[in-house]
Amino acid sequence: MKSRKLHRIIGLILVLPMLGWIFTGVVFFIKPGYQGAYEQLSLKTYPLAQNVTITLSENWQEAKLVRTILGHHLLVKVDGETQHLDPITMTEKTPPTSEQFKLLLEDAIASNVERYGGLVDINQAHATTSTGVEIRLNWQYLRLSQTGKDTKLINLLYQIHYLQWSPFKGFNQVMGIVGLLLLMMITLLGVRTFLANRK
Repeated sequence: MKSRKLHRIIGLILVLPMLGWIFTGVVFFIKPGYQGAYEQLSLKTYPLAQNVTITLSENWQEAKLVRTILGHHLLVKVDGETQHLDPITMTEKTPPTSEQFKLLLEDAIASNVERYGGLVDINQAHATTSTGVEIRLNWQYLRLSQTGKDTKLINLLYQIHYLQWSPFKGFNQVMGIVGLLLLMMITLLGVRTFLANRK
């Protein structure tokens, strides 16, 4: 009798987590909107100009020369760190101005106007589009990253699924462990009740 009562109590405690696991599990299985939400926004590149030549350095572990609408970029790796150089002067390439950043982004998002629309706000290396997508530029690595409302929603679902219900990491880890322990207990109690009823 005590086992059944404990089984009911644990079952009630797990109602919300179970509903969250079921709903988010279905979403993760179907993956609606994942393609756009986690699309890798890439800079548009152009063929290299024939008159650009570089002299390789012994210190470089890797070297990559690309050309965007802003010109040529030389990305080299030295002691595990990436450096963004101007291939002509071989000095650190100056970050773009707001106008140059705008040109770079407009060139990049032109291939998917449905998702990005147009640019409505630019602040240093961060921009917002008319569709609410936020775009950031990592100038050192010459990479773009994008986050839309759909991305934030899916990330929220992941937090719900893994019981990350608070802004405190330690508390969330405890919740996760407790949730798994309660799930194990309710399973074992269920098996025990089933075997007791068969006798």
